[in-house]
Amino acid sequence: MLAIKLSRKGKKNQPFFRVIILEKTKDPWGDFLEDLGLVDPLHKKISLKVERIKYWLSQGAQPTPTVHNLLVNQKVIEAPKMRVSKKHKETKKEEVKPTEKKKEA
Repeated sequence: MLAIKLSRKGKKNQPFFRVIILEKTKDPWGDFLEDLGLVDPLHKKISLKVERIKYWLSQGAQPTPTVHNLLVNQKVIEAPKMRVSKKHKETKKEEVKPTEKKKEA
């Protein structure tokens, strides 16, 4: 299955991201099928190949949640935003019984 993902590039503390299409199980830093755009969060620049993104979406490619929200913000697709972070499960708090101290004689 094809996926549209972000691939981090750039120097330390100066990241930028490429929007790429590749197999879902492949490493985003390896080979990819096509470069679909660039996202620069430091300079707040986003350049996307909208026609190619729409083509790949029509072919069945699934964007990751972060890319999905990026495409919604850029009005490439019309859909509600997805939750990116997972909900934390509440852990059950077990009552800790106080330990009995031994009486010293």
